[in-house]
Amino acid sequence: MKIAFPFLRKLRNIFLLHPDYNNRVYGLDIMRALAILFVVLGHGLMLDKANTTFPWIKLINGVELFFVLSGFLIGGMLIKIFEKSDSFGIKTIGRFWVRRWFRTLPNYYLVLLINIIIVYFGFIREDFTQFNWKFFLFLQNFSGPFTGFFWESWSLSIEEWFYLIFPALLGLSFLLLKVFRVQKKYIFLSAILVLLFVPLLLRILIASRFTVNEFFLGTRIQKVVIYRLDSIALGIFAAFIRRWHPVFWHRSRNISFIIGIVACYIVLYIHWPPDLFITKVFRIFIESFCCFLLLPKFESIRKGPKILVRFFTHISLISYSMYLLNLAVISEVLYANLPARGPLTAWALYGLYWSLVLILSTLLYKYYEKPMMDLRDRFKK
Repeated sequence: MKIAFPFLRKLRNIFLLHPDYNNRVYGLDIMRALAILFVVLGHGLMLDKANTTFPWIKLINGVELFFVLSGFLIGGMLIKIFEKSDSFGIKTIGRFWVRRWFRTLPNYYLVLLINIIIVYFGFIREDFTQFNWKFFLFLQNFSGPFTGFFWESWSLSIEEWFYLIFPALLGLSFLLLKVFRVQKKYIFLSAILVLLFVPLLLRILIASRFTVNEFFLGTRIQKVVIYRLDSIALGIFAAFIRRWHPVFWHRSRNISFIIGIVACYIVLYIHWPPDLFITKVFRIFIESFCCFLLLPKFESIRKGPKILVRFFTHISLISYSMYLLNLAVISEVLYANLPARGPLTAWALYGLYWSLVLILSTLLYKYYEKPMMDLRDRFKK
């Protein structure tokens, strides 16, 4: 046993991340962790023959939580940059894009390569002809649907295009409105409003005319970039309220949270016929708005029990890696190559699924994603 303990300590150290807890907002880590846990729970449903619908109630849409939270965090960063900049031009915008791409692209392209390999060599049952050059530029779902190959990348495409478009739109708004001595606060708001209303108009004018069932409601509308940018814009709007209306933000946090939770579950349990105008145009935005209402409360949570702080912070840190790995690389590979023969083996596979998601995501974050972010910081200096 004395020989085993040093080995176990070394093994444990492989998975320790050593985050700086003092510079993190615990409530936002909870929100991000819940978002990815809900997503992974949903994707685990494809491992059949086990009752894996735990906790056996409908869960808030994890992707919408991600969208509004990502918008909130990036919005806060952009507000700081925008307020400090005398000229919000291409140089400032370019630095923001480089930092953003250092954060997301290395992991994405690595896992894209893994997806190419596992599909090409038949480890999962996807048609390799579905892969094309658009995946390298996040164009696979820019204006139309795609299915099958690396399907989970649809949400990352929406985020990447938003973070490409919004700073450029903000720079253009600044260039046009500074002539009229418009305050930066209102310049920032004008850019938000554009990306809140343009996707809505596109859904009204174009997407509402589609004839869809539940499947095509998702693929043709809810997972297409040009129809979904307003969800992330809601997060940017939350950052706007947090910065310029802090008293309202703080005082409304409890009632906003209660309304948000109640509204989330009303939306979840209402029947939405997929081909109705209101479903095609407003349903997914309403889900995002419900998640938006949760932000003030989560942002106000700064402390918690030590064990929970460590758990939620760890999951939050590895959430991007979990998002990229959990479906095709883990769930689909298990489903295609280790079919369950009954409930017992199904539950064993479900346990293996979660174990692999957590272990591989931790390793990917610690030994690839985090070093890339450190490289970004050295590049900045």
